[in-house]
Amino acid sequence: MPRVAEIHTTASVTPSKLELVAPWMARQRWYAAKGRQPVLRKLWSWRLDDPAGEVGIETLLVVDEGGAEPVVYQVPLTYRAAPLEGRQQALVGTMEHSVLGPRWVYDGPQDPVYAAQLLALVLEQAVPQAGSESDTPEPAVVARRHPSWTTQTTLTGSRVLSGEQSNTSVIFDCTDEAGAAKPLICKVFRTLQPGDNPDVVVQGALAEAGSLRVPGMVGAVAATWPSVDGEGSDAGHLAFAQEFFPGTEDAWRVALRAIAAGEDFDERARELGAATAEVHSRLAEVMPTEPVTPALVAAMVASMRGRYVAAAAEVPALAEHEQRIAAVFDAAVHAPWPALQRIHGDYHLGQVLQVEGRGWVLLDFEGEPLRPLSERIRPDLAVRDIAGMLRSFDYAAGSWEQSHPSHSARAWVESSQRAFLDGYAAESGRDPRQDAVLLTAFQLDKALYEVVYEARNRPTWLTIPTTAVVRLLDDARKDLP
Repeated sequence: MPRVAEIHTTASVTPSKLELVAPWMARQRWYAAKGRQPVLRKLWSWRLDDPAGEVGIETLLVVDEGGAEPVVYQVPLTYRAAPLEGRQQALVGTMEHSVLGPRWVYDGPQDPVYAAQLLALVLEQAVPQAGSESDTPEPAVVARRHPSWTTQTTLTGSRVLSGEQSNTSVIFDCTDEAGAAKPLICKVFRTLQPGDNPDVVVQGALAEAGSLRVPGMVGAVAATWPSVDGEGSDAGHLAFAQEFFPGTEDAWRVALRAIAAGEDFDERARELGAATAEVHSRLAEVMPTEPVTPALVAAMVASMRGRYVAAAAEVPALAEHEQRIAAVFDAAVHAPWPALQRIHGDYHLGQVLQVEGRGWVLLDFEGEPLRPLSERIRPDLAVRDIAGMLRSFDYAAGSWEQSHPSHSARAWVESSQRAFLDGYAAESGRDPRQDAVLLTAFQLDKALYEVVYEARNRPTWLTIPTTAVVRLLDDARKDLP
C-alpha cells in the first residue's frame, strides 16, 4: 500500500483541492468576504509528517482574488483514508485520489493528528516538510520555542476554541514534568499579511521580560511564501502558542455580572488600571519608543476625521455635531503629545482575564484585526488603550441596558471609569486626565468607529455609541480652548 507521507507527483485528485476548499471556506467565520464565494489561487504549501504514517497533513496558502484586493489565507488540511469519528463538523469534503483512493479531507486544527504535530513543531520537536517533494525539509518554515518556556510538555488531547472570528485557536490539554495540568492555546492565523504579527512580538517581549500580566509564551511558527504578484516573497507568522487559563472569566463577563447585581466594581477597575499602566511601562522599557512629529500628529488626526466621515455616512444625524467633532480633533492637533510606544491596540474588557493568584492578565496584542498589519506594528499612543477601556465600560453598561430599558447603569460606568483612571495614575505616576484633550479625542474616535460597526452589523446597539458621541462632546466643552 502506498505511504501517505509520500507525495505522488503524477496523481490526480477529484475534485481539486481548491474546488473542495472554496465553498467550505465561504462558510467559515474567519473568511473576511462574507456573502460571496472565494476565487482561489494556490500560492504555496508545506507539510507535517504523521509519525504513524496514516494521515496526510498539508497547509495550503491560497489567495482569494474575488474582491477589490487580494487576501491571503492559511488553510491547514488533513487527508484520511476513512472518516474521523466524532468530527463531522470538521469535514471539508471528500475527494478521489488516483493512487490512494477516496480521501476524507478535514480542517486541520480540528484533527488531533494535525494538532499534535503543530504543537511538536512549536516546541521544535518536528521538522516542517516541503509541499512538493517527499522526505525533504522545508527551510521556509521556521519554528521557534520561546526562550522563557522551559516546561517539559506532554500532550494528552486537543480541541478548537469556539466563537473566534478572525483566527482559529487550538486548546492543548497538556501536563508538565510533574504530571500537573498545564494547558496551552495555539492561535493559527488565518489571514496572512507580510510582517511580524504584533501578538507574537509584543506579547513575546513582555513574557521574555518576566511580566506576569501576559500568559507565558511557548513559541511561534513563521514562514516565507511567494508574494501575490509573483515578484519576490513575503514573510510573517503562521501560529503562536501560549499558556492557557481554563475556567477563568474575562473582564467583560465579570463586569456584566457586577452591573446586573448592582455591585461596586471600583476596586477591580482600579486594579485593572494599575495592570494596564504596568504593561505600558514595561513595553516602553523593552520595545522602541518614537518621538512625536507634526507629520505623525497630522496623520493620526486625519484618520480620526476620516472616521467621522465614515460614521456620518452611516448615520447622517451625526452631521449636526460636525463642528463640535471638528473642534475636538482640532484641539488634539495643538495639544502636547507624549512619545509613541508599542501598546495593546485593541483594548477592551474582553481582552483581559481575571486569573487566580495573578490578578488581571492581558491577551490578544494583535491590534484591531481589520487594520492593515503595517499600521498595527507601529508605535502608538498609550492613551488609545486607555480610551478603548473607558469605552468598554460604557459598552458593558449599554449592553445591559439594552435588555433592561427602564434602568440606567450610568452611575456604574462613571464610577468604574474614574477608578480605572485612578489606578492607572497611581501606577504610572501620571494621571491620564492631565491629557484631557487627547483622552477625549481618542474616546470620540473610538465611538465613531463603533458607530460604523454597529450600523453595519448590529443596528439595535447603535444608540450605545451615538449617545456616547454626544456625551463626549458635551463633556469636552470644559477642556476645549
